[in-house]
Amino acid sequence: MKTALITHDDCLNHITPPGHPEQVARLERILEVLKPLDLNRISAPLAADDDLLRVHPKSHINALRDAAPEAGFAAIDGDTHMSPGSLQAAYRAAGGVLRAIDIVLQGDAPNAFAAVRPPGHHAETQTAMGFCLFGNVALGAKHALDFHGLKRVAVVDFDVHHGNGTQDLLWDEPRALTITSQQMPLWPGTGAESETGGFDNVINIPLSPDSNGTAMRAAYERIAFPKIKAFKPELIIISAGFDAHQDDPLAQLNWSTEDFVWLTKQLCALANDLCEGRLVSALEGGYDLNALAASVKAHVEILSEAAQ
Repeated sequence: MKTALITHDDCLNHITPPGHPEQVARLERILEVLKPLDLNRISAPLAADDDLLRVHPKSHINALRDAAPEAGFAAIDGDTHMSPGSLQAAYRAAGGVLRAIDIVLQGDAPNAFAAVRPPGHHAETQTAMGFCLFGNVALGAKHALDFHGLKRVAVVDFDVHHGNGTQDLLWDEPRALTITSQQMPLWPGTGAESETGGFDNVINIPLSPDSNGTAMRAAYERIAFPKIKAFKPELIIISAGFDAHQDDPLAQLNWSTEDFVWLTKQLCALANDLCEGRLVSALEGGYDLNALAASVKAHVEILSEAAQ
């Protein structure tokens, strides 16, 4: 079977102001480097409001609808903007992750990568922030639990910025283990080891600025992997941010593309051992276009190898 690639051209219609790091070119470059790969290519549907209500109140959805501009840009905060195509793109991004969950849990693909934007892991319950409008991965976890009836889902977020939104949305969800590594100190300022969730279901792994892939590998082997094994998830979901790369302009971790390869291989191996290979990965950050393209291509190639 083939790895599923879920995306939609609507995600290219989320336009950000000139010079903004979360730009259309990110997804364009990703889709270009993935063209040669033998993947099961699937169109991302629009999420339904009933789906979004698993993690966001109606007031949040309404606020984004009200903020969506007919022309130009609307500033949600200093970092987060909407253009006329942004809301549709956000519904596709959330829907793409949901479709990926469905495909994998229905047995139509062993694993999947959702190449969607805007990203989601900073969107809190009632707050769009950090380039994110809806909590895509947290929504996917709740969909797997509530709609598909899974008992345990593990979320692993290796974006360089702390996934404060995913943590917020899954804080009181004992069926979800949320593991997130991040540079600290760094925006948004959350992600301390003391933040452990309502049921000791949140594991934060702060990494020091100017540390490298060796430090990351040691931390995951010491903390993350044993926690995942003990939790015995029925599905692993990855918040796949590639801004810990040494060439990324927004942070100071020094991972190489090979570090993302290693981490992807380890997570695929855990999925094979614990949950019949079932794994869904969703795009988050990564802002150096060359590093992003190379890292995503390597990430998806490892998913494809694991799918064989």
